[in-house]
Amino acid sequence: MGRVAGTKRSPQTASARPVYLDCCATAPMEASVRDIVLRYMDEEYGNAGSRTHEYGANAKAAVERARDQVAAVVAAKRDEVIFTSGATEANNLAVLGLVEAGARGRRHIVSTAIEHKAVLEPLDVLRRRGFEVDLVLPTKGGWIDPAAISSVLRPDTFLVSVMHANNETGVCQPIDKICGVLENHPAYLHVDAAQGFGKELPTLQLPRIDLISISGHKIYGPKGVGSLVARKRGFERVPLAPLAYGGGQERGLRPGTIPVALVAGLGAAAELAVRTARERSQACIAFRDRLLTAIAPLKPHHNGDPSRALPHVVNVSFAGVDSEAAIVALKDIVAVSNGSACTSHSYEPSHVLRAMGLPDETIAGALRLSWSHLTPDPDWPAFVAAIRALFS
Repeated sequence: MGRVAGTKRSPQTASARPVYLDCCATAPMEASVRDIVLRYMDEEYGNAGSRTHEYGANAKAAVERARDQVAAVVAAKRDEVIFTSGATEANNLAVLGLVEAGARGRRHIVSTAIEHKAVLEPLDVLRRRGFEVDLVLPTKGGWIDPAAISSVLRPDTFLVSVMHANNETGVCQPIDKICGVLENHPAYLHVDAAQGFGKELPTLQLPRIDLISISGHKIYGPKGVGSLVARKRGFERVPLAPLAYGGGQERGLRPGTIPVALVAGLGAAAELAVRTARERSQACIAFRDRLLTAIAPLKPHHNGDPSRALPHVVNVSFAGVDSEAAIVALKDIVAVSNGSACTSHSYEPSHVLRAMGLPDETIAGALRLSWSHLTPDPDWPAFVAAIRALFS
């Protein structure tokens, strides 16, 4: 297994459990990050809002350090980082929080049909309030053509929301070219970067991106914490309004006691992601090469353009094989999924693959395999044998 030097092997590898290949749903926590989280739970457990003693001061210092660590990943400033419970809350704050002041009489929003439900459902809320929402369809390769964004832009468009990398296919979106489309348009650009933050680094540093949603547990940090980066335009802040009330934390945008341990863990994970980005990517690419070599005899159909995908995600279908049957057949070998963890309980066909125009049979058989630099190789011959046994 290819692993980044200095990281500890996942506890999974010491047991007989199936190899975890669902890192797009959540990922293992880095050992060094876990140590920091535990330190701020067990020793430095002060409230960052307490200004009268050492415990509070240490907690506040940890939070501000984490702001710097998160901001550095996307070339932002400390005061542009708002901590949230995760990317879902950040998406809601970006979409719904912009309406009160950001719309300024404008009623049009542009997004895509392949967004996560954490964006699509807030957009549905705004649609019911009378806003007009255009959802751009992807190419068959799973990426959004910037020209399609340009074609639906209007003078009254106040928000464009396009994800960084798709959570089902791993396909990265051409955010740089979409920034070019918006160069002379005043609309705010929101990017849901839950899957790509800390992994594909240059894109999110583009200054044209106004809002970036981040998730801690997708970059080997703790669950329950994330961030919305709200980048200023010159000296003007993005005019966000809070969705909840009851305190002045996070510039009044996210009230409640800051979970210092989780925030410190997010900051540490963000810094580590940048420091080890090359090694992690190389380990994931090597794993992908072994995976694709192993399953090649099964003649998989790739769902999404593999040349545009993150190096730790593969979405494939095997002719005549239903994904639910495959998941059951593989359950003692690998842990995989057939789509987003947030909607998999509904057993509905993937809205992402459907938007890509894939045939029903292909969608019904889609498997998402996602791994990390910590992932050991499963028994590939057993994997292939389990799938081959399902061929009709």
